[in-house]
Amino acid sequence: MMEYKGYVGKVEFDDEAKVLHGEVIGIRDVVTFEGESVADIEQAFRDSVDDYLDLCRQRGEDPDKPCSGKFVVRVSPELHRRLSMQASTERKSLNTVVEQCLASQVSEGPRESRAARRQTPQSRVVARKRRTAKRTGPGSK
Repeated sequence: MMEYKGYVGKVEFDDEAKVLHGEVIGIRDVVTFEGESVADIEQAFRDSVDDYLDLCRQRGEDPDKPCSGKFVVRVSPELHRRLSMQASTERKSLNTVVEQCLASQVSEGPRESRAARRQTPQSRVVARKRRTAKRTGPGSK
């Protein structure tokens, strides 16, 4: 994993193409990068993040921020009740109890599959899939 300007890049080796392929993780937009050596992939990662931020600035859009630490989790009323009771018993906030439960179940640096997100070889690809889909959907001008 690599980090630059708060963004995290995950790198895998593509045995078929004999290149290193990376992707910025933790954001909704798709930002990928490629290189043939460690130095190449590190530079491509930094260039891709900079290109992504420039593209957002040119479009007048806010770039996705890597994980803010806030998200909504929907649970059954029974689980909600049990968590609330545990928090009360332990004299902790519900958020603290949930955070501790999640932390105990998550390993550091999980391996994620990139499944069908493979793209044709390019030095950098910055796609604004989510926002573009809104503009090009039915009824858009």
